[in-house]
Formats: sequence, structure tokens, C-alpha cells
Amino acid sequence: MPRKLLVPYKSVFSHFRAPQGLHDSLAMNAARSGYRVFSANSTAACTELAKRITERLGAELGKSVVYQETNGETRVEIKESVRGQDIFIIQTIPRDVNTAVMELLIMAYALKTSCAKNIIGVIPYFPYSKQSKMRKRGSIVCKLLASMLAKAGLTHIITMDLHQKEIQGFFSFPVDNLRASPFLLQYIQEEIPDYRNAVIVAKSPDAAKRAQSYAERLRLGLAVIHGEAQCTEQDMDDGRHSPPMVKNTTVHPGLELPLMMAKEKPPITVVGDVGGRIAIIVDDIIDDVESFVAAAEILKERGAYKIFVMATHGLLSADAPRLIEESSIDEVVVTNTVPHEVQKLQCPKIKTVDISLILSEAIRRIHNGESMAYLFRNITVDD
Repeated sequence: MPRKLLVPYKSVFSHFRAPQGLHDSLAMNAARSGYRVFSANSTAACTELAKRITERLGAELGKSVVYQETNGETRVEIKESVRGQDIFIIQTIPRDVNTAVMELLIMAYALKTSCAKNIIGVIPYFPYSKQSKMRKRGSIVCKLLASMLAKAGLTHIITMDLHQKEIQGFFSFPVDNLRASPFLLQYIQEEIPDYRNAVIVAKSPDAAKRAQSYAERLRLGLAVIHGEAQCTEQDMDDGRHSPPMVKNTTVHPGLELPLMMAKEKPPITVVGDVGGRIAIIVDDIIDDVESFVAAAEILKERGAYKIFVMATHGLLSADAPRLIEESSIDEVVVTNTVPHEVQKLQCPKIKTVDISLILSEAIRRIHNGESMAYLFRNITVDD
């Protein structure tokens, strides 16, 4: 039986010589930090947050092209290698929500097929978060979007102040739900000189826990606006006026249910003293501002001499800037999770708090495998 010739590993490849420039390329790859940051948005206003984050990280924004074709289809092209790297996709949500969602899905899938190691979505405002509960014959759209993101290739999400914390359970991968409250609290302490004479206001009992959390950390009083002049459209949607007032005579007598009376909210009242105080209304989203304007009028009638509105996500849709400008609200403070530069031009009362610091630190910690607990220090469950 012939003996096998054992050739040393080095001798087999000893005659190969690296092409010109390959050593430089390898050195460049070795010097890279192993992660890249991309912006999945096609509008310049929405890439502003991505630029702020990359500046804080000392990194360059990944090279990609995102655009809409003439027929409305979204096209994404990745212009550099992402093989084996951690990729962070920053996607802010403008008014065209569906286009932004498709941009995110297509970019995530493009990175997945380009052999990225991990694909982490940085979505400061998570779209469709208000549609996280079943209403009549509708659907839980937020759960559908979570499934679509997982199918597209995302392995992790960084977001901020989810409308309902239970949304985290919709995902099959980790979700870091950061909080904007430390930045808003800092704004109150630094930009409102006489904030010690303020009272934190919840514009509805549902927002009382968030308001209580703010009040306890600022050591201020708490007030809650309770009741409505009439039932809202949301109350109609959730079956508040079901079952119908007229009995259905076709139902078998043995199956008849007791006739339930429709819920009725009492007239608007303010629980707590706001007379001669600064009223600070806190919430997570400010979109249609009618309820905030109505709350400001009530607080003004009760004697509040200044009214602030603090919210994480300033969607400010439709005529929100005009309504705010004409209202009793003195200032609306929101973060830059959602671009709103146009609204600020229409209404000088709108102020912005930058939260790029906590997002950039979250990216750094996730890539380095560090604990995220530091970002949640002094954060309560009710924030």
C-alpha cells in the first residue's frame, strides 16, 4: 500500500502572492470596528438624526442609496461590503409612514442577503404602535409589523417609549425600549426657571402613572383631568356603546344577556390644585392636538398661568402647528425621534430635545456586548 505524502500547510500556499493592494485592504478591514450604521430613509430631514448619532460614535454613515422609482416602488442599494458585521439601521418615521416601513424592510432584507452578521433596527418611534389592541373586527397591526420585521432579517430593535410596553411581546427577538424622560426632566429643570412652582398634569386618568413618575422625581404636585364633554371616536370603536339598546327578539329566550347600559363619562373636572401654578402636561405621543388644546383651556380656567406640554414623539399631524399657535399652550417640548422641522417653522412654540446621545450609547453597548442597565438607571416602570 503506497504511503500518503503529507505536505505541510504552508508549503501548499507558499507560491501564492497577495495581489497589489490586498494587504492595504486587509489592514483597513482589521482597523474597522466591526459595525456599520446606515440610514434607511430617502429624505434629508429624516437622515439628520442618523448624522447626529454617527458623529457621537465617531463613525461614518454607511454608503447606501434609497429612492422611489417612478411607479412608487422603493429601491435600496448597499454600496459597501457588510459581510460578518453588526449593522444598525436608523429609521425615523416621517408623515409617509408606509413608505418608511417599506424602506426599512427592504434595507433589512438587502443586508440579510449580503451576509450581515446582525441587523439591528434603531426605530425611535415605532409605527403603528397605537394599533396594538383589537377593536371590533379590526386587527392588531403592530403584531403584523413585528412579524414582517423579523421575516425581513432584523435580529434586534432599539426603540423609545413604546405606546404600550406590552408591544415588546409581539417580537421574536430582543427589544430595547429606551426612555426619554431623563432628557425631558432635564429640560424642565434647566429651561423653566420657576419650575418649583409647577404641577405635573395628566390629561386623562390613563396618563396618571406617567405623570406621577415625573412628579415624584421632580418632587412636584400632581393633577389629573378627568371626564369628557362627550364620548370620543375611540370610545365608539372599542364597543363602548355595545350591545345595542334595542333587544334582538330573534334570540332564543334562554340565551338572552342582561341589557347593559352604555358607559358615560362625567363632565370634565381637574383633580388637584393648579391655581397660580405652572401646568406641565406629560404624555408619550402628541399627534392630534385637540385633546391637549382642550386640556390647556380647562387648566387656564382653573388658574394656571403657564402651560407646557411634554411628549416624547411629536408627530404633530394635520393642523397641529396652527392649533398650538392659537391655543393657550405656551410651549410644546418634544424629542427628535420624529422629524418636525416644518412644524417648528409654522409654530415657534414647538421646542426640540435631542436624544441622539442615548441612542448612540445603546448602539455602542450592544455592539460591545455590554449591559444596557446603565441606560435605565433612575427609570421607573411607569415611564
